[in-house]
Amino acid sequence: MKTKLKLISGILATAMLCGIFAGCKSDGEGGSSKGGGKKTINVYSTAEDYRNENARKMLTEHFSEYDVILTDIDTGSLAAKLAAEGKDSDIDIIMELETSYLVRCKDSLATLDSVDFSPFIEEFVPADKKYSPWLMNSAGVIINRKVLESKGAAVPTSYDDLLKPEYKGLVSMPSPKSSGTGYMFLLNLVNERGEDKAFEYFDKLAENMSGAGFTTSGSGPVKALLQGEAGVGLGITYQAVNEINNGAELEVIYFPEGAPYNTYSAAVIDGKEKDADVMKVFNYIINEVSREDKRLYIPEKVFKEQASDMENFPQNIKYGNMTGIDSVETKERLLDKWVH
Repeated sequence: MKTKLKLISGILATAMLCGIFAGCKSDGEGGSSKGGGKKTINVYSTAEDYRNENARKMLTEHFSEYDVILTDIDTGSLAAKLAAEGKDSDIDIIMELETSYLVRCKDSLATLDSVDFSPFIEEFVPADKKYSPWLMNSAGVIINRKVLESKGAAVPTSYDDLLKPEYKGLVSMPSPKSSGTGYMFLLNLVNERGEDKAFEYFDKLAENMSGAGFTTSGSGPVKALLQGEAGVGLGITYQAVNEINNGAELEVIYFPEGAPYNTYSAAVIDGKEKDADVMKVFNYIINEVSREDKRLYIPEKVFKEQASDMENFPQNIKYGNMTGIDSVETKERLLDKWVH
């Protein structure tokens, strides 16, 4: 997921995106056409490039009668675009966006009464049917045992272990300010320890950060582990497993608090649900593209029955307390307190 949330992105994106995408306005209730050619259906996604490319391939092959345009966009820009344009957006379908942003902008989203939600795990289905489950992804404690052994540090068994002097310069974690991954760890500890104690913990953990401190990217800890710059990384589970399957000597463990996680959802802009072609594409996305995406890349379950080809993915993960993960207001309040 592209989760580079820069403070200026909302301001710049709101001002720029309206002009950048002005030429893509829909004609009628949903979709658009190019001079009498194929009907264009606009899909936006914050997924990684390789996941979007697979979705793009599936959509192109399945819908020869439409010109389905899948636009790659980062989380901050898509959230700003949706907030600025609302129901007047050229967007027809949002394939992937953090659920919290869809909750905030739900007045601009269609009620998906015609969608069959029965294949999905109930806890991910919203009561108001304003969006559909797309994925959940968890984070874990990733270790490079060789680096730890070379520095005389034991494999940690708790978050508090990471505050010990033996881990100085050996811990990597993304900043919650710029990474959804970092925010997952922050919120989980806030829920477990309370705000004051959680922020005190991260103030101390900052002293043991490797390199220049908290990374700007959610993939930063995995990269630091691969390069031998860190022995412990707080990072995304599936990213670590991908590297393990490519031969990296990494391990994923979990502390007693459980695995932090976030959810991402799909939606249709209000009014576009009246267009049968848009809904035809949307239903294919949430039922077929989503299943293939989970099978190949992110195996954590959003469907009751879900297959995965990913080897070495941890089983029976205990998930942490992520109360408030769907609240943008909670996120903004906590990030305002983050000083690193």
